Amino acid sequence: MPVSHSVDREPSEPTNSTENEHQNQTDDGGDRPDDGLPINELFYSLQGEGTLAGVPSVFVRTSGCNLRCWFCDSYHTSWEPTHAWMSLEEILAEIESYDADHVVLTGGEPLLHDASADLLSELDDRGYHTTVETNGTIHRDAPIDLASISPKLQSSTPTPERDPRSEIPEESRNGERRSRGAANRGDGEWEQRHENARLDLDALTELVETHPFQLKFVVTDADDMPEILDLLAELRDAAAVPIHEENVLLMPEGATRERLAETRTRVAELAMEHSFRYTPRLHVDLWNDAPET
Repeated sequence: MPVSHSVDREPSEPTNSTENEHQNQTDDGGDRPDDGLPINELFYSLQGEGTLAGVPSVFVRTSGCNLRCWFCDSYHTSWEPTHAWMSLEEILAEIESYDADHVVLTGGEPLLHDASADLLSELDDRGYHTTVETNGTIHRDAPIDLASISPKLQSSTPTPERDPRSEIPEESRNGERRSRGAANRGDGEWEQRHENARLDLDALTELVETHPFQLKFVVTDADDMPEILDLLAELRDAAAVPIHEENVLLMPEGATRERLAETRTRVAELAMEHSFRYTPRLHVDLWNDAPET
């Protein structure tokens, strides 16, 4: 299901409210169901990442994110949020139209939305296996079979030197098409906001204590490893559950085949060096950066 609405808004002023931030970034002002979610994509594909890579799954991609990673591979949910509002009934009907037992709730940041917990409860009642792909900054009380947590490193921060405009596909680079929110304007306007929000140890601890989990780090090179090791040490001290090396996955940074060719080998070598798991980006290998994959 492709999106049907595009949002073109000025970035909002900084706020401490996650919900207000979401509303400012994704609300198109149109009709929306009371129990609905802003859906960027809903499609059937193979899980491309993590311990369930290769498993046929239905993907429910919500729009809206509290972070702005400069290399975001779903920029239509963050830098340039687009979506169609769907009720839970509509979402469930479309999921059930596919022959799949696995559902991946992803984004953006899907746990921004209250209705995500309601959707997960409905999916649990229907016997689906659910994976939630989250940046680890929000915890909700909801049934989740696999919390796929991707804490963001300092290398994700959108500084003026790391401007997301270079990552936006050609078809969205026209000044009439691209929203103001799509660009960092070369001045790093999101730098501090992203840096302030990208890690929440309390939420991260709750997620690993409450659900089966995998910690999936996007890695560019060896410079990322000290930060990952420090965060793991903090989390192991805080959490009441063990965090084993096999729970930690290193994933090469890159949303295109060309970029993965530059990062995958060194990230695989880092995984072996530290006894962590390496995860491919299977969907990129198969379909490059095509939508609904």
